[in-house]
Amino acid sequence: MLKLFYVPGSCARASHIALREAGAEFELRLVDFAAAEQRTQAYHSVNPKGRVPVLQTPAGVLTETPAILAFIAQTHPEAGLAPLHDPFAFAQMQAFNNYLCATAHVAHAHGRRPERWADDEQAQVELRMKAPGRFAECFELIESRLFVGPWVMGERYSVADPYLFTITQWLRINGIDRAGFSKVSEHYARMRERPAVQQTLEAEQA
Repeated sequence: MLKLFYVPGSCARASHIALREAGAEFELRLVDFAAAEQRTQAYHSVNPKGRVPVLQTPAGVLTETPAILAFIAQTHPEAGLAPLHDPFAFAQMQAFNNYLCATAHVAHAHGRRPERWADDEQAQVELRMKAPGRFAECFELIESRLFVGPWVMGERYSVADPYLFTITQWLRINGIDRAGFSKVSEHYARMRERPAVQQTLEAEQA
């Protein structure tokens, strides 16, 4: 059986939603970041990166959200969570997911954990001040160029959608009004109506 290591509200939420959309059998394993469990030797034996998400599979351990989402889609083809028979469309989906992972998420992280990039306190202050603007710029690009609609890839829902939903929730943390991005806001509302999303939020709150 699959096992997802997660933290509520983290980027692991995208994988959590995707597993439910796929109808997969899986277990949830909460990682206690408040107690710094991610820094323990026991957790590093699972994921030496000390991050979430982690998906334990019969074939081994997977990390990084784009990889996990692709794996879920490919191992549950009946769920139709990716354009598996169209290499170019699949690559486009991967490009979107990697943009969220490598650019949008990193912009957010500079504001939340500036100590990763700077020891100087003033530099950390500047990173906190700069990060929300960079995060907003990411969503300006998503809104104007990358999002097709009504779902990320167009008419077909894919694993890119729970990932965008998850990252969109961080706009509020950065003091950014989601209403300023009409397409993203409409997507967020549609996602909230999906049973898999509702089940995920309920499970994480529990």
